[in-house]
Amino acid sequence: MTNRKPTLLKLAIIAGLLAFLFGCSSKINQENYAKIKNGMTMEQVKAVLGEPTESKTSDIGAALSTTNTIWKNRSGATINVKFVNGKVLLKTFVNQ
Repeated sequence: MTNRKPTLLKLAIIAGLLAFLFGCSSKINQENYAKIKNGMTMEQVKAVLGEPTESKTSDIGAALSTTNTIWKNRSGATINVKFVNGKVLLKTFVNQ
């Protein structure tokens, strides 16, 4: 009979370290939120935060377009950014 306890312990430690590393590397945090400035484009914001979790665009006539965009991470932090005519107008950060 083989002793599986050391192997299972090693696997558990590796899994825990991976979860810790991936959880800590989220771009959805207060530091990156502070980098988002009014007037930035969607591409500039994506360079900071990555691809959004949700995005919805509405056109109001020919002169006005709004996009509400949300980035979320697994720990509950959320960054909402509202673009008007392709530029950041409003932003909020919630860390639950």
